[in-house]
Order: sequence, then structure tokens, then C-alpha cells
Amino acid sequence: MIRLSAQGNINQVLAELKEYATEVDVDFVRKAVRAIGRCAIKVEPSAERCVQTLLELIQTKVNYVVQEAIVVIKDIFRKYPNKYESIISTLCENLDSLDEPEARAAMIWIVGEYAERIDNADEILQSFLDGFHDENTQVQLQLLTAIVKLFLKKPQETQELVQKVLSLATQDSDNPDLRDRGYIYWRLLSTDPAAAKEVVLAEKPLISEETDLIEPTLLDELVGHISSLASVYHRPPSAFVEGRVPVRKIAVNRNVESEDTHEIEGEHVYADGESAAPPDTIGGGENLLIGDLLSMDYPAPTPAAQPVTNVNNNQPVADLLGDIFGDMGIQSAPVAQAPSGGGGVGMDLFSLGMASGGATNYTAPHQKVLDASQAKGLEVTATFARRNNAIFMDMNITNKSMMNMAGFAIQFNKNSFGVAPSAPLNVQSPLLPGSTTSVSLPLNTSGPVMKMTPLLKVQIAMKNDIDVFYFEHFIPAYVLFTGDGCMERNQFPSTWREIPDEKEQKFQLAPSNKSQEQIEATLKANNVFVIATRNNDGESHIYVSLKFTNGIWVLGELKLRGMMGGNPELSLKANTVEIIPEVHVALRTILEA
Repeated sequence: MIRLSAQGNINQVLAELKEYATEVDVDFVRKAVRAIGRCAIKVEPSAERCVQTLLELIQTKVNYVVQEAIVVIKDIFRKYPNKYESIISTLCENLDSLDEPEARAAMIWIVGEYAERIDNADEILQSFLDGFHDENTQVQLQLLTAIVKLFLKKPQETQELVQKVLSLATQDSDNPDLRDRGYIYWRLLSTDPAAAKEVVLAEKPLISEETDLIEPTLLDELVGHISSLASVYHRPPSAFVEGRVPVRKIAVNRNVESEDTHEIEGEHVYADGESAAPPDTIGGGENLLIGDLLSMDYPAPTPAAQPVTNVNNNQPVADLLGDIFGDMGIQSAPVAQAPSGGGGVGMDLFSLGMASGGATNYTAPHQKVLDASQAKGLEVTATFARRNNAIFMDMNITNKSMMNMAGFAIQFNKNSFGVAPSAPLNVQSPLLPGSTTSVSLPLNTSGPVMKMTPLLKVQIAMKNDIDVFYFEHFIPAYVLFTGDGCMERNQFPSTWREIPDEKEQKFQLAPSNKSQEQIEATLKANNVFVIATRNNDGESHIYVSLKFTNGIWVLGELKLRGMMGGNPELSLKANTVEIIPEVHVALRTILEA
């Protein structure tokens, strides 16, 4: 419902959520209240209506409803600072009913953030401070920060209060996080109060609603599958079958008078005819990068299915783009022919992962991601690759220490495309000093999603029996191109026009010494599908489509000059414009390789 909410339907959504918030199922009610807060963050014109709805729920005096409402109101304050402070007095009336750590921490944050506008802010924080040692760590940390904020805003009135909380945090606490934060505040306040004010009271970035990350075309597709697992996992049905290429049925349209004109039906049939369950997810730590590496339980490795060769029964296919682009000599992209001499998968073993002209999936060279000098002798080089429509992280792991290493495990943090291991890290054990082992870790895209900056960054933790080590790597965009990114030829022109011109970006590529046929073969080998070509006055135009694992489509036009490509020009269009620069880098990389 949150993904579908917009200004036009927000009243109906809020009415439904408010009704849910009166149910008897406590967990269900909590989720409904949180959803109201997320609607306020996502649909800005409706924020005031959402806040009013939350206040009405607070007036019910139902304990868990009040506490959940305060938590989401804190997020609304972070999204719209200095806009809804008038409701703080209503929140303060419910202080006595707060017994959950998250709600108490949220209320403390509100008091500290708007301390200068609350007359008795010091009394409120003092009431929390009286039971400091009995509070949850989350509450203690928030209370420490809130009192320091109060002191910086009202120094003359709160000196005794800030000294008390700093003493409790640094001298009477065994929690290292709390103690360290207390020491930092103490030293800042004692050495440079002006610097402390700039740090503690600095303007904070506004929060955003992550549901906006879903691409509009994918959202439209999910609406059509609202009663299936696709709407639960936020992935198109085709994404549930990893490593398989759909076979397109090509049928003759008997109603067309011309014998040479045929119509492509968009029905997809998987080669094995079996239904597929959604891929397993791994780990499960919602907030931590590591979660619990010592108890990770991965599913058994599953061999990737081999791609299936498309069959077209040797029938001619009409140029469906010609009438839209005009009579300019457009040629439809060639359809793969079935190997002669029999049918069935696996006949031409040498064609697996290969395209015409001998082109293969591009794999970048290994990069050092973990240095032995910073990882107690463990050195790792890595690259990402796509083989047989499955994603892998290829690593060389070297032991440069003087002792054996064993007990290896790996975990990925949330990332923009949900990339995560689909099998345990299988490293020879023990890894002897001075030895190197090569590992190919299979990955899937069904892990937790969180937008990263840069978009393709992945934070990774690797564990062995010595320690846990952290590093970052960047997934090349071409690894995330799927095998079902070939858009129907009659759909391409209308989709291109539907994407606004302001979402088109143009790039100049380096001079190429490849022929048009070699360029097309290279693109196809990397899941960039040629929809049609057009030759005009010595220029060749190649129209391509590609699809990311999360359902985002990107359309492109590659303009070549001369026999060997000349200086290619690339135009890219996508509803999700943030992805376009990454696609440009990916295409430039594979074409220049």
C-alpha cells in the first residue's frame, strides 16, 4: 500500500491504515501506525493529514499505539524540521505511558532536538536520568546526546545536569559505546565549546522513503501480480527463476494477408516447464553489517541452470520498428538459430556463454580489496563476473601471516540491488602460511535492499578464526544485466517515447576498431540486446535494451560512423535516471575491452 500511495489516493490509504490501527493484533497495529508515518515521509502534501491521523490515534490512549506513533513522529520531525513542533505538548502528555526503549529514545530525541522550545525540557530529561542505569543502551545513548544538546542551548541552567550525565556515562558505565561517546562530549565541551556546538547541533540530512526506489514500470508490472509472491518480494515473476533464459514462442499470425509478415507473441515459457520458488535469502541481520557471522547457516549450493538456445523455426520475422521510425532501412536484430543436426539443450557445448563472433561475457581484472598489512596477514583480490546467467564473486585469498587460517565466512551488507551470497564461502581449511586459494562465490539478488552512495557500492565482511575484516567493492553494472532484457520489437518505440526527454543522457565513447558485427556480438554476450539496426548516410544506428535484476529497464541507441565504428555516440533512456551513468560506464568498459 505504501508503494502505491500517492497524492491522489492518500485519503483512501490513510482511512484504511487508520482502520487497521484499531485491530486487536498488536503487531499488525504497529505496522499500520508505522505505515502512516512512512506515507507522511513519502507523500509530502499529505504530511499534515498523516500527522493529524497519528494525533487521533494517540488520543485513543492505547499504550502500544501511542508508543509506535511517537516513534514515527520522530521520523516525521527529521523529514520536516521546524514544521510540526506544535504537537510536542501533546506528546509530552504521554510520557508516563512510555515503557518501550524505542519509544523512550524517540521522545528523548524530540525533547533534545527542540529543547529551546520546551520550557521544562530539563525537568523531562531529569526524570529519565533518575533511572539511567536501568535504561536500555539505546535510551542511555540518546539521553546523553539530548542533555548535551540542552546544555549547548541553555548553558546557564543545565550545568549540573550535563555534569551528572557525563559522570554516569564515563565513570559508572561498563558499556564501551556509551563511555566513548561520553568522553568525546566531555573533551569537546571542556576544550572547545564552539566546536562542540558545531558538531552536536549540526544540521542533519533529511530522511527519505526508500519505497520510491522502485522503478515505475516495475511497479506497474507488480500491480498486475498483486495476489502473487511477486508483490511480496517486489520482483517480477521472471526473477524467481535464476539462471534460466526464457524461450520466446514465435507464431505465425494467420489473419495477416501478407505471407511474409509474422507477429511475435510475448509469451514466455521456461525450458524445464517447472514452477520455481523464490530464491533463498541469507543472513538476516536487519541493522548490522555482520549480524552473527559465527552462526551463519547458508543453504546448500545450487548448481546454476544452463541457458537454453532460442528457436525460431527458421521463419522470417517482419520489421516491426520500420513503420514507427520511418522507411529508413531499419533491420530487425537477428534471432538465434537452433543448431542443425538435432534438438535439445546442450547439443553445442562450445556455444554456452558465447555469442556470435566469439564474444564472451566481460570480466574485469581482480582488484585488491583487503591488504595483508591491515588485515592481520589476510589478503584478498576480487572481481565480479556473470557466467551462464549467474553472478559470481571471484576471489584470490592469500595467507601472508605466519599461522594457519581457517573458519572462513562472508556476509554482504544491504545494498542497492540486494546482492548477497547464495552459498557459504568455501575456502580450503586450513589455509597455510604463504599459500593462495581461488574461490568463486555464487551470488543472488534476493538479499535486503538499501540505496547506496555510490549506487553500486557493496560493503562486505569476511571472517576467519583470527578476526572479522571489513572492505568495500563495486559491482560492475554489466554483471547485473539479466538474460531476459530483450524488449519486444513492437514495444521498443512506444517505450522510448514514453520516457521523458529530460531522462535521456548522451555520451561520447572512445574510437573503436571493432566492426558493427563485432560490437553487436559483444553487446549480446553481455546481455545487452540488439532490437534493431538502421543504416543512414554512412552512419549505423543500433537500438538496444537491457534489464537489471531489480526490473529496471534501460533503452539505448548506439550511433556508429564508418566501417569500424568510428567515434561511437551513445544515448540512454531510463525512468530511473540514477542508473544511466552506471550503464554508460558498463557499456564503455565492455566495448573497449
